[in-house]
Amino acid sequence: MEKIRCGWCGKDALYIDYHDNEWGKPVYDDETIFEFLVLESFQAGLSWITILRKRDNFKRAFDNFDYKVIANYDDSKIEELLANAGIIRNRLKILATVNNAKRFMEVQKDFGSFSKYIWGFVNGKPIENQPKVLKDVPATTEISDALAKDLKKRGFKFLGSTVVYAHMQATGMVNDHLVDCCAR
Repeated sequence: MEKIRCGWCGKDALYIDYHDNEWGKPVYDDETIFEFLVLESFQAGLSWITILRKRDNFKRAFDNFDYKVIANYDDSKIEELLANAGIIRNRLKILATVNNAKRFMEVQKDFGSFSKYIWGFVNGKPIENQPKVLKDVPATTEISDALAKDLKKRGFKFLGSTVVYAHMQATGMVNDHLVDCCAR
């Protein structure tokens, strides 16, 4: 008998693996949280499968998502990234990633960790939604609105409410697996 999964992952093996083993699983370490912030910000306007297929390229191009290194990228590194066909070559998103690495470390200073800051928006534990069908899953919530607004106030770029809610889903701050999904 075939496993029941959330319909968005389809039949693609990469998507299924991501769905079953990562999406919706709580992430508390700053390194992985930053990786997902980068990937989600690049996903804006594109499909998530596009980003998943380029994830390894992003990892290599962006120094293993090391925000301490990324915060110090110079113009030559930006140009190198813009020439890299393995990633999304969007100057504004690349510049936002460098900016966001700097802001990320500022939040770490203020809160002790970025994880403590971001998980504070959900009182430190995942929100367990009970969607029966995909249309029950929202694109944004009051919490993603508040988090996006706070991130913007702190100087982050390309992290509006829709991107932030996707990040919350990806890192398990919210569980939006359908009620009959095998990954629930």
